Amino acid sequence: MSVRISIDAMGGDHGPEVVLAGVAVAQARHPDARFILFGDETRIQAVLAGQPALAAVCRIVHTDVVVGMDDKPSQALRAGRYKSSMWRAIDAVKVGEADAAVSAGNTGALMAMAKVNLRTMPGIGRPAIAAIWPTLRGESIVLDMGASIGATAQSLIEMAIMGAAMARTLFDIPRPTVGLLNVGVEEIKGVEEVKEAGRLLREGPQPDLIYHGFVEGNDIGAGTVDVVVVEGFSGNIALKTAEGTAKQIASYLRAAMGRTWRARLGYLLARDAFRMLKEKMDPSRSNGGVFLGLNGVVIKSHGGANAEGFASAVDLGYDMVRHQLLTQIEKSLLSRSPAAGTPASTEAAVAEGRS
Repeated sequence: MSVRISIDAMGGDHGPEVVLAGVAVAQARHPDARFILFGDETRIQAVLAGQPALAAVCRIVHTDVVVGMDDKPSQALRAGRYKSSMWRAIDAVKVGEADAAVSAGNTGALMAMAKVNLRTMPGIGRPAIAAIWPTLRGESIVLDMGASIGATAQSLIEMAIMGAAMARTLFDIPRPTVGLLNVGVEEIKGVEEVKEAGRLLREGPQPDLIYHGFVEGNDIGAGTVDVVVVEGFSGNIALKTAEGTAKQIASYLRAAMGRTWRARLGYLLARDAFRMLKEKMDPSRSNGGVFLGLNGVVIKSHGGANAEGFASAVDLGYDMVRHQLLTQIEKSLLSRSPAAGTPASTEAAVAEGRS
């Protein structure tokens, strides 16, 4: 059975030209994928004219409205609700025409539209953005990357549950290790919300995850745990700092390698190793954040992603559908005890199905 993915073809800094180039890369990796492209039909057709193989697995839905990268979420909802390429891509998931939606558009607008259109899952107070983070041990899940500012103890526990479900789905780990990002590993440190979440996770039964305790910023890159939980303000700063540091190091390397003829010779002899390092550090290699906690799969690609970067976001959406991420999260919510911090109404709400 094919995986159907709706694409906001107008989202991002580059529009259909780069978005569809990325879709083509992803389609080559997933021949069973089918795509619904929302946006300016004339521009989309112009790109597809040179890619007959991609055109054969795509359906175009014309939209006149494009959500701007600088639009405020409230403005985007007023101007683009029901008629923008972003809203229509999300709505395709809601009505069952698509299994996942991918957009490189305005993050705040995408989250606002996704939350209004799809609603949050029973037992989840608010959604979070989860990203795959390269580490010394492989990869980890980090959330929240900026869906909302601040978090209660309950929100942090919900993120731990969702992040662990994602780690099980992607990494095939029966009980992922989860850590709460803090200013120190000692239990007395940190804000009250983080300390309370740590206490509840430590004392309550955890059938689907192993609570590691508090972790610090350096533990993210070290891969100390499979899932790092942090409120959105700090998480977004951590993400942007990591991306900036990667670009800074790459710039230093380029400058150093061209400084002398010996350095240039050394680069030629070790160029394969440098190419591997560049790919490992390139944020576009793991591009794509998952909006967890919604009644549908929505993937946010970096606005400035190139074709390979957008393809990575499509890959992520494909994997989330194939591995039934939403079902995994629901099972985790059902297995939680109210005493461990999940509202007592969660089990009944999940049993009734998604709203």
